[in-house]
Amino acid sequence: MICKTVKAGFECAFMTKNGCGFVNGKCQTISEQCEGCGKVFEFESEKYCKVYPEPSAKWMTGRCPTATHVKLEIKEAQKINPLKASKRASKKA
Repeated sequence: MICKTVKAGFECAFMTKNGCGFVNGKCQTISEQCEGCGKVFEFESEKYCKVYPEPSAKWMTGRCPTATHVKLEIKEAQKINPLKASKRASKKA
């Protein structure tokens, strides 16, 4: 439904016939960690998340699952000793 509280005119999954169904009755502004994310939009000089009504709660567990501005750290795979790899391969054949 279309939001009638904070983001008037925008599609909102929490809006019901009785008003906003979110816990506090309205969407919360973004937190500091959300700055630079592609899912943030500005509405009437306030910044809100397009995905979550309370973005600060998503950062409590570490990182927001939909953050576009945070890069995942990929650990390098463990290097394999070529001699041991060849021995393992000869045992299988």
